[in-house]
Amino acid sequence: MKKLIIAIAIFFTGLQLFAQDFKKADFAGIALQPQQNDIRNIKKLSGIWKFKVDPENEGINNNWFTGLSNSNSIAVPGSWNNQFTDLNQYREWAWYETESYVPSSWQGERIYLWFGEASSVAKIWVNGKEIGQHEGGHVPFTFDITSEIKWDQSNRITVQVENIFDDERMIAGGFSRLGITNYDYFPYSGLNRDVYLYSLPSQSHIEDITIKTDFKGKTGKLDIAIKQSGNLKRAKVLIQGHGINKTTEVSFKQTLAQKKINIPNVKLWSPSEANLYKVTVLLENKKKIVDRYSLDVGIRTISVDNKHILLNGEPIFLKGFSKNIDFPIYGTGKVNPVTIKDIELIKWTGANSVRTAGFPHDEEFYKAADRNGILVIADFPAVGLFKTNDTTSIKNTEKFRYQYLDEIITRNKNHPSIIMWNIANEPKEMHRRPEGDKSKPIAYKLFAEYFQKARTLDPTRLIIYVGESSGPSEWYDLVDVICLNRLNGYYTENGQIDLAVEEVSTELDELHQQYNKPCMLIEVGAAAVPGMSAIEPELFTSGYQIELLKQYLTMLQRKNYVTGVQISSFSDVKTTQSIIRLGGYNYLGVFTRNRRPKNTAYFLHERWNENAKMNSK
Repeated sequence: MKKLIIAIAIFFTGLQLFAQDFKKADFAGIALQPQQNDIRNIKKLSGIWKFKVDPENEGINNNWFTGLSNSNSIAVPGSWNNQFTDLNQYREWAWYETESYVPSSWQGERIYLWFGEASSVAKIWVNGKEIGQHEGGHVPFTFDITSEIKWDQSNRITVQVENIFDDERMIAGGFSRLGITNYDYFPYSGLNRDVYLYSLPSQSHIEDITIKTDFKGKTGKLDIAIKQSGNLKRAKVLIQGHGINKTTEVSFKQTLAQKKINIPNVKLWSPSEANLYKVTVLLENKKKIVDRYSLDVGIRTISVDNKHILLNGEPIFLKGFSKNIDFPIYGTGKVNPVTIKDIELIKWTGANSVRTAGFPHDEEFYKAADRNGILVIADFPAVGLFKTNDTTSIKNTEKFRYQYLDEIITRNKNHPSIIMWNIANEPKEMHRRPEGDKSKPIAYKLFAEYFQKARTLDPTRLIIYVGESSGPSEWYDLVDVICLNRLNGYYTENGQIDLAVEEVSTELDELHQQYNKPCMLIEVGAAAVPGMSAIEPELFTSGYQIELLKQYLTMLQRKNYVTGVQISSFSDVKTTQSIIRLGGYNYLGVFTRNRRPKNTAYFLHERWNENAKMNSK
């Protein structure tokens, strides 16, 4: 009955949106994060906003976008679930409002509104005028609001957000063995990342910069593509760092310019030396600089052979963690000190990599990974794809699959730390086949098209999907690295570590023999509940968690085609209530939710740092 009510409510919400003619956010606008310099301006709107829940979805009809009355206060960024005592499980409609002056010095420029994310559907108004909408959490979106700005007076910004479970969305809801979601983390709702006003030059500005890197011998190679909004003829590219201070002129053909630039005596980017060059694009009009944008670039290559991931042409073993975003009170809200702490803890363990499990992290996390030489496996919000036979639902889900490809790759394409896109996590086949049936079901065709789109958008990085015990294994003929979620010895073979490790070892051997590709365990581990202990290793104790990881790591060390392991997980996280999640927490972390080390963290610190000295796994 509740599902029917929600479906009816969503239907009428769609009618309301149609009547208001909300435009959708254009992913091209998020290519360059807002930046402050001598030409561009930023005004951060994060802080305390007005907040009001709307369980009956009556706000649009009652014109709440003209001003919220009887509202509460809420912190932005931050999830609403943890800020209020009565909204822990609330995911339906809610309203945000703030007011801000736009500096008078910005007049004559284009004014934009940037949201770091909204989970998971947001509609925006400025001064009571509908601006646009964005569907899909964990990625930024932006709108041009120049025409709605009131100068020399305060401007009202209103946002309606909902996080209703819908199987047609990429991070799908619905009941599963883990409770109310088919993913194993809490469905935090609201404005979880920073909100900005920012300005760009009104006539011509830099819209996008794409940098592909390579090297030959001691010469680095940058292939730079620049897109502008106007019709100017030329720009300059300034490259600085490691003894280089080089300026190169580029010419536009209409709105696009492209240039290949050599860097002598190049300093390559890697975990051991996270060398970054500062690349600045200067857009010129009659020798006057009208716009500039700077970004840090790491020159490196990533590829594979049949046994290894190759960073800068050399084999590298990825040792690290599967990592969600979660912290007490903040939920998935952006917290810069936690970002820095997490990177430091990753380095302290001796790890060199991390998987952004479940969905994209905030921009500052990737920047910190760039600076610290952390290799990143970047997840798309694609949990349990193709789990239905409803062709209409499949088509609607397809819209989100391809939208996220555009948004995430557009936003993150220049980070040297990101070496791999994980475009699907534990997908389900739509058609189960009789034993012995070798035909490929419709899910394979859909995934192949989806995979090829990702490859076309970014041919420079590795592309994977993460399979669980239900497969489908034939999809591995598409990917660059075979990546498995295998928590055998915890979810299965409970307490039987020897048996679990033997079964996974056999499976890895068979997959490598069949597909002749490098393999990884991208989730492996067991829960350890703080305070639980036993003389012998027993489930839910640190002793068991350590013994399980020790045996898995030893087994993987013997296989020359295994190219990495990501332990599940970095820290304990809040998740939905279920009988297998004590207190609503996932205790698979080697650190607690507030980042205190379990005994397992000390075990990894010793093993990985010692093995690093021996250049071993």
